[in-house]
Amino acid sequence: MAAGGYGRYRALIFAAMFVGYTLYYFNRKTFSFVMPAVMAEVPLGKDELGLITSSQSAAYAISKFVSGVLSDQMSARWLFSSGLLMVGLVNVVFSWSSTVTAFAGLWFLNGLAQGLGWPPCGKILRKWFEPSQFGTWWAILSTSMNLAGGLGPIVAALVSMNYDWRKTLSFSGFTCVAVSFICLVLIKNEPSDVGLPNIEQGAKKGKKGSSSDNSTLTELLLSPYLWVLSTGYLVVFGVKTCCTDWGQLFLIQERGQSMLVGSSYMSALEIGGLVGSIAAGYLSDRAVAKVGLSSYGNPRHVLLLSMMAGMCVSMFLFRITVTGDSPKLWILTLGAVFGFSSYGPIALFGVIANESAPANLCGTSHAIVALMANVGGFLAGLPFSTIAKHYSWATAFWVAEVTCIACTVAFFFLRNIRTKMGRIPKKAD
Repeated sequence: MAAGGYGRYRALIFAAMFVGYTLYYFNRKTFSFVMPAVMAEVPLGKDELGLITSSQSAAYAISKFVSGVLSDQMSARWLFSSGLLMVGLVNVVFSWSSTVTAFAGLWFLNGLAQGLGWPPCGKILRKWFEPSQFGTWWAILSTSMNLAGGLGPIVAALVSMNYDWRKTLSFSGFTCVAVSFICLVLIKNEPSDVGLPNIEQGAKKGKKGSSSDNSTLTELLLSPYLWVLSTGYLVVFGVKTCCTDWGQLFLIQERGQSMLVGSSYMSALEIGGLVGSIAAGYLSDRAVAKVGLSSYGNPRHVLLLSMMAGMCVSMFLFRITVTGDSPKLWILTLGAVFGFSSYGPIALFGVIANESAPANLCGTSHAIVALMANVGGFLAGLPFSTIAKHYSWATAFWVAEVTCIACTVAFFFLRNIRTKMGRIPKKAD
């Protein structure tokens, strides 16, 4: 009966978070989806468009970090639902606006609300799923972004055929508002909220030594493994962003490929990434199920290192073997392999940062490594394009490739350090 109770609540909670986060992501991109229609009505230049989109990106990076810390201090269910409510209201008000100042200000608020979405999800997943299931469900939940990103433009286009952009945003916003209340009802922070025993590992280990549950922020920040993960995530996310943002230009400008091949490469990369995320979660969960989690090393490291090595190899082949005469199938294969190899580690870094931290600081831990990933994303922008401007795209990709190899080798040598973050029990050794 208990197992049945867990199963029913897990299904309802996961479904609510999946639908909710799909709407989060869809409403993060609604301005992009309706941009041509907005520009036809409101004169917007490239500078104004950049201001609007950049205001959201900056707010999102700040908010996601703050939200990670807040998820350890307050109800994750309220945080998730209130963020979705705010996203919906901002989209509705945006549909009533007509000035660049209003657009930029509201999209900044949208970015702040967007950051409240993912950190509570990680907290709730950890509370409701066993360590041997955590990675799989984390990865499946992350596919809600692929779903929204893939179907979003089609849905927006279909709606805009019958309604203008203002009604499209209003409808999308009111949908968020309605779903936010459903999420508040269906999502539960942990099993004890509905009378079931908690399955959090820290809660199971004896009451004498639940030191892992009351570690301080200072103890977390002094954990070397937190910074090993953060550095690895920075490099992997940065290198992935280099390929997703600039791979198409490299193919077209330096390898003489068509725009169709460039866009097809991007599609193949995203499809490979979707499969890679789920595979990373599922396969690493099987490793955890076999040997369990310990204070030193992590069963997920083997798969993480294998995928990082796959990133290095696929980048090398992409840079060296692709020419103007290369078969399209070979280019698409390289794109799919790189997507598989890069999105897998991105999922695993988030999972490991969450599960290796004390239960009372897992949101903060993930917030820190995610912030470092945002730094990697920034470095993949102007600094990377500056190298390409002064040398070539091939040279810029060589720099990214060497950085990825160095990171993989360093992580290999550090794979067996103490991975349990936070307070070290006096009898640990």
